Formats: sequence, structure tokens, C-alpha cells
Amino acid sequence: MPGGRLTSQDRQHIGVWLAEGLGYAEIGRRLERPASTIMREVARNGGPDDYRADRAHEATRHRARRHKQAPAAPSSMPDSGHGRDPQAVEDFTESFTDLLVQQGLPRMVARVLACLYVTDSGSLTAADLVQRLRVSPASVSHAVAFLEQQGMVERERTPGGRRERYAIGDEVWLPSLLASLKMNEALVAASQRGAEILGTTTPAGARFESSAELLLLVSEAFRQVMEQWRQNLAARNAGSD
Repeated sequence: MPGGRLTSQDRQHIGVWLAEGLGYAEIGRRLERPASTIMREVARNGGPDDYRADRAHEATRHRARRHKQAPAAPSSMPDSGHGRDPQAVEDFTESFTDLLVQQGLPRMVARVLACLYVTDSGSLTAADLVQRLRVSPASVSHAVAFLEQQGMVERERTPGGRRERYAIGDEVWLPSLLASLKMNEALVAASQRGAEILGTTTPAGARFESSAELLLLVSEAFRQVMEQWRQNLAARNAGSD
């Protein structure tokens, strides 16, 4: 029924309509479901290019059995209030994790990052992560080390305390975005050099010249966006003081 769990027939329709090139909003309209439900279903089951209805339905049944067998999470866990729907938070966290995996992060790294991201404090101890994710301390340690290397997580120690906390902030994506900008600028320089050497009046040189123009516009736009974001962030922080 509309709003309930997706059925096997629903998933068959999703597979057919994805192949026809329909978007999540249109598929959701046809199934009388939110577009976010369709996006979450597709993201956790291979993405739009690799979605298979039968495989998705079996994976959902497997997850349901696994959740029934798993011990319930302690009700005293932090950030469980605020009137949130626990199942909605769990579903979102899982779909967000799948999205991070599709972006290239190892699954355990993605699970740790998503767990920190949905936590109001933005920081958890290793023991917190082990408890929430039900994984070994070694798995958490390896994932945190990866995130630290990428500049996405920082270690914090509470004054007078012995335990370290792992924290993310509003700038969690900044290191990777700046790395992308650096690569883009290297491509700009290479394209400009290629146009100069090959000659802009030749087809190959003109191609490099056009590429340099596009990439340069991307870099300039990125800088403007970053400056606007920093101003917005500063304004929000000033308003919360």
C-alpha cells in the first residue's frame, strides 16, 4: 500500500522505469511514494546503473532478518531524543552510508563517517563507535586513521579526561574539495601549456585552449562559492553566540 514497505512488484516497476530513464520524483509519483524513498532504495541496491529488482528484494529481506537477530541498541545512547523517528534516522544513516561508498569510501570508513555525521555533538569515542556500529575496536581504529589522513576527522581530548574523541565539523568536506581544486588548477596549467605548444590555430591546440577556458571558469566559480560559504558560516556562528 502507498507509504508502506516496497513490495517485490514495486521493485520490478522501479527497475523498469530506471531503465526507461525516469527520475526518482516521477517513479515516486507513480508508486505514490516520496522521491526520497525511491532514492534510498536505489542507492542501497547498486545505484541507478546497477539496480536489480530481485536482488534488491532479497537484500531487503536479508537486512530485515539481520535486524531481528541483532541485539537492540541501548536506549540510553546519546542523540536519541529531539522527537526523531528512530527508524527514519536508521534508514537515512544506512542510505547515506551507501552514498558515501558509491563516492569511493571503503564501507567501514563510510559507516564511521556517517555515524559521526548524524550525531548532534559531531564527536564520539572509539567505545561509542564500537557500540553503535557493533564492530571491533580494530575496525574503528583503521577507519578513523583513514579519515584522519584525509583531514575529515580530528582527535579531541576532554580536559582532565583520558579518552580521546573523534570529531567532525562543518568543514568536513573542505579538504577533499580543496584537493579537487588543486587538481583542476593543474589541468588548467597543462591545458594552457598544451594550447601554447600545439598552437591555438590548430584543432588540437584549439581543443586545449577550450578546455583551459572551461576549467578556469570552474576554478573561479569554486573560489566564489567557497568565499560565500565561509561568509554564511561566519554569520550563522555569530548569530548563535
